[in-house]
Amino acid sequence: MSFIKKPRLTKGLPQNTLGLTIADYEGAMSTLCAGCGHDSISAAIVQAYYELDIEPHRIAKVSGIGCSSKTPTYFLRPAHGFNSVHGRMPSIITGANAANRDLHYIGVSGDGDSLSIGLGQFCHAIRRNVNMLYVLENNGVYGLTKGQFSASADVGSSARKGGEVNAQAPIDPVLTAINFGCSFVARGFSGDKRNLVPLLKAAIQHPGFAMLDVISPCVTFNDHEGSTKSYAYTRDSERTTVYADFIPVLEPIEANVEKAVTSVTLHDGSRITLRKVDDDYDPFDPGAATAYIRAHQAQGEIVTGLLFLDENALDLHRTKNTTKTPLNALESSRLIPGAAVLEDLQKAWR
Repeated sequence: MSFIKKPRLTKGLPQNTLGLTIADYEGAMSTLCAGCGHDSISAAIVQAYYELDIEPHRIAKVSGIGCSSKTPTYFLRPAHGFNSVHGRMPSIITGANAANRDLHYIGVSGDGDSLSIGLGQFCHAIRRNVNMLYVLENNGVYGLTKGQFSASADVGSSARKGGEVNAQAPIDPVLTAINFGCSFVARGFSGDKRNLVPLLKAAIQHPGFAMLDVISPCVTFNDHEGSTKSYAYTRDSERTTVYADFIPVLEPIEANVEKAVTSVTLHDGSRITLRKVDDDYDPFDPGAATAYIRAHQAQGEIVTGLLFLDENALDLHRTKNTTKTPLNALESSRLIPGAAVLEDLQKAWR
């Protein structure tokens, strides 16, 4: 279940050009673990749409299954929303976008939802260049099923309770997106809101598939020294009669990634290293971008920022030459032209 926030006093809050305050872009109270990086992403999404002056009811938010896929509940309450089955969010948005191209589409997924059961859907949505923002909240584990390794877990990562060590090579969503021809690829960190909000705004405005991979630590199941994707809370209590978790309320870790390389200390004492792209970095060369990312991966660094952009890519509607009128606004006679027209279409393929 979710919880409704108490009414927020909006008197005196700044307004955007639509006359709306940031409170008009918020959602229900989060039921995720206290300090979860996903909540920081939700806050950044709220700020991005508010600052872009986009009316919330002109937005459609879609998700699959997982902790990440719960987050659309926590932002843009007035927006259209649909929670799909595991890994199938891209198909739902593709269909919705075909029916109504006038909406702004945001798909929220996780590394489990996108890189395992949904990998094929993810890749084909990229190939079609569906006009959408795809936010991949990446924590390296399956949070809803108690912390198994996901497909993005790095080699050598250890399980929360120790013992098991991941020996399988990870699927990097950024490299995957570039290799499949994604027209906008970026990576952010949930604790670096200052850089995450501009990345979100650029992705929202991009005319095509915009993939934003956000390193978003799981505070419950990736909170140990062997993790490479986490700031974590210590598991505080465990009851054998009824499985229960107690997550103490601690402050989320935030970092201002101003320097080229920034080291962030996590709650458990472990550290992750973030690297901003160099000032002379060329985001228009996919080969150079891939080599740059791999080179810094070998040094244990997570590259953040705008990583690749194709300004000339055509989105799904332009490649398919679809009608400029949304399908939901077409007259029935055009949507259902009759058996004779259908027969002529079928003859062309015989």
